[in-house]
Amino acid sequence: MNDKFSLLFPENKQSSAMTLSPECCNDLSLEYICQHISDIEYEQNVIKRMMMKIESDPEIIRYRRDVFEDILKFPKLRERIKELLEELSYLKELEKSVKDQTAAPVWQLINRLQELDVYVRCISGINESLSENDIKSEGLLAMKEYVSSVYNESGFEHLNEDISGLMKEVGAIKSLSLGVNLDNHLRPVEVGIVSINNAPFSRPGLLNKFLDFTAKKSEIHDGASFDGMTKIHTVGKTAGDDPLMSTLSRVVNEMLGSTVKQIKNKLSRYVNISGYSLTKLIPEFIFYIRWAEYTDKLMKLGLPMCKPEITDIQNRELYAKGLFNLKLGIQAEGGKELDVICNDFEFNKKHGIYIMTGPNRGGKTTFTQAVGILFLMAQHGLYVPAESVTLSPADNIYTHFPADENQTVDLGRLGEESRRLSTIFAEATDKSVLLFNESLATTSFAEGLYIAKDVVKSLRYLGARTIFNTHMHELAMNLDLMNSLEGDMDVASLITGIHEGQRSYKVFLAPPEGVSYARDIAVKYGVTFEQLTKSIHKNKTEETSEEDTGSSDK
Repeated sequence: MNDKFSLLFPENKQSSAMTLSPECCNDLSLEYICQHISDIEYEQNVIKRMMMKIESDPEIIRYRRDVFEDILKFPKLRERIKELLEELSYLKELEKSVKDQTAAPVWQLINRLQELDVYVRCISGINESLSENDIKSEGLLAMKEYVSSVYNESGFEHLNEDISGLMKEVGAIKSLSLGVNLDNHLRPVEVGIVSINNAPFSRPGLLNKFLDFTAKKSEIHDGASFDGMTKIHTVGKTAGDDPLMSTLSRVVNEMLGSTVKQIKNKLSRYVNISGYSLTKLIPEFIFYIRWAEYTDKLMKLGLPMCKPEITDIQNRELYAKGLFNLKLGIQAEGGKELDVICNDFEFNKKHGIYIMTGPNRGGKTTFTQAVGILFLMAQHGLYVPAESVTLSPADNIYTHFPADENQTVDLGRLGEESRRLSTIFAEATDKSVLLFNESLATTSFAEGLYIAKDVVKSLRYLGARTIFNTHMHELAMNLDLMNSLEGDMDVASLITGIHEGQRSYKVFLAPPEGVSYARDIAVKYGVTFEQLTKSIHKNKTEETSEEDTGSSDK
């Protein structure tokens, strides 16, 4: 297989991926998500490393999306590839052995034989699994074409037969009978192979008598049983410094000369065949299979997961129906009773920069994060948590969530937040997606509002798709003035909803309603001025009544 072949990139296509910042990975809970995609640490790390590279080329994204859809659509294909992953992992381990030039020639040949044996099984398995399913993606069709050509050509047919026969012959060797000569100090000086056997060694009667005799005469056994066989705990591919093993390795090579010659002759025609190019697909298969399995789980729970439509990056748009935060799906999948709220949302020039307001714990952070995860998943070719999605890729995702306490020791909270803001604006372009979560909330209201206004003005000048969620409702007022400044992305007000005093977690376009939200909550809990004064009056009346009753009793 061509070493450049990949299920992530079309042929002759270079990656344009950008790397997410550690802060962005943390703010989008990437590690948390990966831990639920797979319960194997190695696979979690593989998936996370791949997710950190965000691709913006529509052609590459569509290529991945179609491969993912094939793997999602055919569960039997997934299961067969999972079985082959074990073979490929073993092949990866063999690679070091075959390339070890210090190993004895016979072991090099045996390892080469094992390599080709696994290669045969993998090619056969991939060919069978791809042929049995009606795959449509360019990536898997290219793999199918290659594997079919290898499988059907005469060279592979002969290879299959040769490997099968040689494996049987080599596998038939079960034991070697050795003769060892010792010097006066009982050190081995000569060793020879008495016979090559097709059955495991067992003690002959004469040897039994000899061992029984020495066991009785020698005190070193101290009554312990002795069966005449000693396990070799460390037998590498080189003999090392052990004189017995060094001599044994040399003699084995000499005595197995005919077998070695036969293997060499039969394998000489396959000198250019290597299965290690297949091992490079292991991370890619892991990525697609684990995400497909998880997507399937969510869909079986009744949660919407859809194939995203990818448009030109220049459009700077997003149209999503029924969008929800994948983390809510994870919690629901874990058995937690949860009402997953879905929202419709869009980015375009009329609604490109959102000032998002709403009550505390009203869903602002959850929704902001949902949009970031949506872009991240879509641009890796995955199905996304929504009913339908059309989007232009982002060249990168930037987040500005509250800073970790440990990061604010030197600069303080405001200093750290300001430093991160400066970094984002130095790197972001109009093709980026920016997500702000309660930014500048750690300073005084007046200071925060002052800086936030300049940030929003700069966002309009930049023209990047943005959600700026904040408790500063004043920031979302008088947007006509903000939109009169230079820029082609309008600023709009987005609010999280409340219905009859209850948080609905729905988002919709509307002016900020901070005061009315507060009044709804105040009414619910009976803390408006009218309700509180009524309670006070009632208490005073009851106290006066009790005092009057007490006086009359006297």
